[in-house]
Amino acid sequence: MSTETATKTAAGVTDAVKVYGSGDTAVRALDGVSVGFPAGRFTAIMGPSGSGKSTLMHCAAGLDTLTSGSAFIGDTELSTLEDRRLTLLRRDRIGFVFQAFNLVPTLTVAENITLPLDLAGARGDREWVDALVDVVGLRDRLHHRPAELSGGQQQRVAVARAFAGRPDVVFADEPTGNLDSRSGEEVLGLLGRAVRHMNRAVVMVTHDPVAAAHADEVVFLADGRLVDRMESPTPDKVLDRLKAFEART
Repeated sequence: MSTETATKTAAGVTDAVKVYGSGDTAVRALDGVSVGFPAGRFTAIMGPSGSGKSTLMHCAAGLDTLTSGSAFIGDTELSTLEDRRLTLLRRDRIGFVFQAFNLVPTLTVAENITLPLDLAGARGDREWVDALVDVVGLRDRLHHRPAELSGGQQQRVAVARAFAGRPDVVFADEPTGNLDSRSGEEVLGLLGRAVRHMNRAVVMVTHDPVAAAHADEVVFLADGRLVDRMESPTPDKVLDRLKAFEART
């Protein structure tokens, strides 16, 4: 892996401001946030409820627009794209994993994994998808339907689907929120392996210090601002940092 590839910024925002409402009822959900999410890195976004972490993810992923500032996927500034090009960019260069697995119940595991490619009319890279099946450990479940899988297995399918189109970045919104601790650990370990083996960026919003400790770095938001960053997090260090923020408010 070259240094250039390792340090490439897969996604990010610069001077990001997001205001909901107007006048006296205006809420400044993001207040001048600048942060980059490098390729080959697993980044967690944390902060108290209402800190802006979900807004940051939605704006960075092009699911919502900024009031001012810029959001980028690679070198592409999202605000310069009209709706169709933005839709295509999200389809081709971004993957999503949500708390609800969002699998299609009538499709098999294999069909769910390749669904984004099939909807796009793309053959995709079958060798990549085949390798992905091994990374997520689903080789013996490819012909099962979601109802025949555990919650943890369903989320692994969702992770594989998110990576199937070789996106630059995968955004994960509370991906372990519906899982027991053991299944959650498996899914988080899987996201980490995908980052390392496939040199993609993963950006995860979570409220769970144990989940955040799987990331390479945690960025902390409070009141819509980036207030701290932590490399090589542990659950105890993350929890202590969160308590310090709450003590200030």
